[in-house]
Amino acid sequence: MTGHTPLTLAALTAGRIPFALIARDDTTVELLTGDVVDVDLLADIPLTDAAGERREVLALVPFRQVRERGFECHDDGAPLRCLVVTQHDSISRADALAQLPTAPVPLADAGFDIADEDYAEIVRRVIAEEIGRGEGANFVIRRDFTARVDTDAVTAALTWFRALLAQEKGAYWTFAVVTPGHIAVGASPEAHVSARTGAPAEPGYSTVTMNPISGTFRHPAGGATAETLTEFLESTKETEELFMVVDEELKMMSAVCSDGGRITGPHLKEMSRLTHTEYMLRGRSTLDPRDILRETMFAPTVTGSPMQNACTVIARHETRPRGYYSGVAALFTPSPDGTGHDLDAPILIRTAYLVDGMLRVPVGATLVRHSDPYGEVAETHGKAAGVLGAIGAVARDAAAEAADEVDPDAPVVPRTRLADDPEIAALLQSRNARLAAFWLNPQDAAPDGALTGRSALVVDAEDRFTTMLAHQLRHLGLEVAIVPWDEVTDERVDAAELVVSGPGPGDPRDPENARMIRMREVVARRRDSGRPLLAVCLSHQILADSLGIDLAPLAAPHQGLQKTVDVFGTAASVGFYNTFTARVAPGATSIGAAQLAADPETGDVYALRGPGFASIQGHLESILSRDGMATLERLVTHALTPVDA
Repeated sequence: MTGHTPLTLAALTAGRIPFALIARDDTTVELLTGDVVDVDLLADIPLTDAAGERREVLALVPFRQVRERGFECHDDGAPLRCLVVTQHDSISRADALAQLPTAPVPLADAGFDIADEDYAEIVRRVIAEEIGRGEGANFVIRRDFTARVDTDAVTAALTWFRALLAQEKGAYWTFAVVTPGHIAVGASPEAHVSARTGAPAEPGYSTVTMNPISGTFRHPAGGATAETLTEFLESTKETEELFMVVDEELKMMSAVCSDGGRITGPHLKEMSRLTHTEYMLRGRSTLDPRDILRETMFAPTVTGSPMQNACTVIARHETRPRGYYSGVAALFTPSPDGTGHDLDAPILIRTAYLVDGMLRVPVGATLVRHSDPYGEVAETHGKAAGVLGAIGAVARDAAAEAADEVDPDAPVVPRTRLADDPEIAALLQSRNARLAAFWLNPQDAAPDGALTGRSALVVDAEDRFTTMLAHQLRHLGLEVAIVPWDEVTDERVDAAELVVSGPGPGDPRDPENARMIRMREVVARRRDSGRPLLAVCLSHQILADSLGIDLAPLAAPHQGLQKTVDVFGTAASVGFYNTFTARVAPGATSIGAAQLAADPETGDVYALRGPGFASIQGHLESILSRDGMATLERLVTHALTPVDA
């Protein structure tokens, strides 16, 4: 802005005005001041004034906003807080370090709100009762490190921000947001979603980027080395954990982007005490940035998947509301082309909150089928230490301290990155050999083929894998609509050229679950009519049950598991996310008029086909399905082939 006097950092303590400090690069700190407005919905974020003039807004979006998508949560009433910016200044990082306070902020009564053994027991219950019952692939359950702070709140915030600025590296945003009654200071590693107009997007489009990060390597004393990092990168658990969150965020990308989204990476996110692995997802969208934010609430790395059921699981196993943890800080800036707003929204993790003299640092671990309870306890300690050490609340490793402290008078020296090590780079890149080329390559329009001009109705059973599936079906030439299970009418089921009955969480044998009842009705209605049906995962199990095939839980859930299986004479690499399976006697190849593609040793049924129908247990739309598109085209073609042919 011009025509105003730049604020000094000292004025922030004296003036008691709402402000935000944001460091998004290595040289500059942005200082935003303005007026605080709390709103109810994302659509209410005031991006224009009464005269229609566009303005800049920084919004703190609490976890409770998932209610906008109809998801469950403990509602603590945390406000959707907007700082409507009236002044935006920039100062150098060196000047900020020189001006900000440095005196330590003492903590009292410090510790976790949930004891280690109690948290380990929660991990065991989630694995057994949720993942083990087919409720999802992974879930993030948090605990909070808390302490009493007697120092002046604004002074504490500025002190912590300085410490993060000096000591943390690799953060996407380092920030402090100070508003009446609430302070947030953090160093978020993860850009949840951004939307920017202009090149390379076409006019009317914005380029949407998401940044799934997963896998946590806690640096040993003295720092990380290529040798210690290699062991982490070779971990099956850490690799599959990242693949699962990429799948989950691609569901969101496919919902907001016309081109579905393309994967690049993987990369390393190197921070002072932790290193993560990450991918970048990019696509194009015409949506308002507030709508993009709503459709991507919130990151699976801090909730789980599938998203809707993850929220239900969180509500069952976390007894306290999340506040802003796992929400986002969303900066809406008038776009340079004058058409709207750009969006930059990091996840609110690695963040310390100060309210009424109490410090709270929420941290969570991603629980998967092979999680070790005490390993997940250790992960929460490592994540909390990453924040607490950076703000000076706990002792830091001496070698890390010496490496990370910034001398404001010293020239900037590029750091040696582990990602630049050729062997590390090769190990990272080798992960992509497991993934579907469809999501790694540009997704140009498919040439006209046998399926061009056909149509499909996808019934969503509360797993937004359906958005990825719909994108692939469109790529094959079909016109596709998605309808939730509780909104689809019998008339739409009957009228559709092809019904794709989708995947979802839960036990397909449950006789009282309303979702299972409706999905059974959809499958039965299409089978009875003889009209084309494709059933996926949960619906494949429901179809198998209707054919008289037994359903049973797997000995170990196949959540995020890649297998090469025989699908009617063709080997196919497919990603599986199932806890239950249809099972026949080993060696069986048919039941009635239906053909079976089943494991020759276990009898687990991977696919079915018969007059007017086909099904698959795996997720052909998953990044783990290297042969997904070819297999999908085969099954859809079979379902649409007239019975008398």
